[in-house]
Amino acid sequence: MPLLRGGRLRKRWRYLGLYSPEAMLCAARVQVGPFAQSFWALWDREEGRRFGRTRLRPSTEVTMEGPELSLDAPGVTARLRLGEAEAVEAVCPSGERGGYGWTRKRAGVPFSGTIEAGGRRWQVDGEGVDDESAGYHQRHTSWHWSAGVGQAADGRALAWNLVEGINDPPQHSERGVWVDGSAHEPRPVSFSGLDSVEFDDGSRLLFEPESERTRSDNLLVFRSHYRHWFGSFTGSLDGIELDRGLGVMEEHEVVW
Repeated sequence: MPLLRGGRLRKRWRYLGLYSPEAMLCAARVQVGPFAQSFWALWDREEGRRFGRTRLRPSTEVTMEGPELSLDAPGVTARLRLGEAEAVEAVCPSGERGGYGWTRKRAGVPFSGTIEAGGRRWQVDGEGVDDESAGYHQRHTSWHWSAGVGQAADGRALAWNLVEGINDPPQHSERGVWVDGSAHEPRPVSFSGLDSVEFDDGSRLLFEPESERTRSDNLLVFRSHYRHWFGSFTGSLDGIELDRGLGVMEEHEVVW
């Protein structure tokens, strides 16, 4: 994928998110054309402490090589390895002039390794998501997104990736619900801000926020307003009653 196509800069990113009862961690590397960004956030659920940082230039704080994630920041380190999970892959149109986005999502991905922060150390054995995306998206793009892991009331393992506003055509979208590791595509969903997600059958996934990461940037050719919440979920996931769930809700409006 060349840097420029049809007058649009290539955007690409990888986001990894671990959602466990003790701690939640996300880390990402992002490129918009020649411009690079990395960020990470850690939420200590047991002690109610949050850590995080964003770098707007090339940095080695966050490194991702295949199934390996390393984080080296002042006072915070992580060494995590991802396991296998079924992927949902999609190529979706974005605006006019041949714009499109490609994405590959995996939810319910096993994470193992260690995290150290604030004098505490976690031996990680949990689940999360892996988001790899790239494309030539329309100049002004706005979306809501949710991803998480949990368990159904009947004991089945659940995970999800839900979106409105990007990569969300009626069919062959990036939407996915994983039941015992097997993914299916739900019909289009609608977000009520960052409070809930409603499905076509009327079922609703409800969100209880815990820790927020918010950032706004205005770099002339690039403007972004981003809100990302860690938290817990109740309700129903595409008609499946949820016993427990952990994950994220996000809204992002960007001119890029």
